[in-house]
Amino acid sequence: MRTLTRAEVRSVDHRAMTEYGIPGVVLMENAGRGCAELIDRDWPPGTAVICCGKGNNGGDGFVIARYLEKAGWSVRVRLVHPPDQTTGDAAVFLQSVMKAGADVRVICDPSGGSTGALAINWSNFTSELKSADLIVDALLGTGLSGEVKSPYAEIIEAINAAGSLVLAVDLPSGLDCNTGMPLGHCVRATRTATMVARKIGFDVPESVEYTGPVDVIDIGLPLAQVQIWEAETPQ
Repeated sequence: MRTLTRAEVRSVDHRAMTEYGIPGVVLMENAGRGCAELIDRDWPPGTAVICCGKGNNGGDGFVIARYLEKAGWSVRVRLVHPPDQTTGDAAVFLQSVMKAGADVRVICDPSGGSTGALAINWSNFTSELKSADLIVDALLGTGLSGEVKSPYAEIIEAINAAGSLVLAVDLPSGLDCNTGMPLGHCVRATRTATMVARKIGFDVPESVEYTGPVDVIDIGLPLAQVQIWEAETPQ
């Protein structure tokens, strides 16, 4: 399969939903399950800290959490924002893991700002990262095009400083999908599980410093859609 640009990533999902009638929650379920199957196949169960943003990348992380728990992992879901800031399909899966009693906490920023009853302070969060058998980076997705800002910048640097294995979901948070270069701060992943096809930025030799080896996850696109996409001129 050929590589995807940022615009094509959006088009693939949009066309799957509007032209082929596949709901976004189905695509997200397939993406998260595929990542969890990769993890469970290649790493023994242990403690996983899943760092989730409020968008679709975070939604993939919530699905991963559910499947890893079923596979015997000890799972900790850590949110950048309070739960009510997660919307769309991602909110469906966040509510699912919370109702199932998953360990869900909201990361306090390094200055110690409170995020309410679900808060985990910065010191405890960074300790969790260092002791984790695996960190799942589900913070920022392919839509990012500007420089990474706080609090994502601090969380990315904490992940990099932890010394733990890191699986990036779709692409390392902070990596530009099109150029393969970091946008100020970027996760240095042990491995990347990317959806549908490799991203065009992965063709840049320097990107491997951030992605590690890349596995492609099938999210269940219809064969007809894949054939049309393969025949199109890249955007």
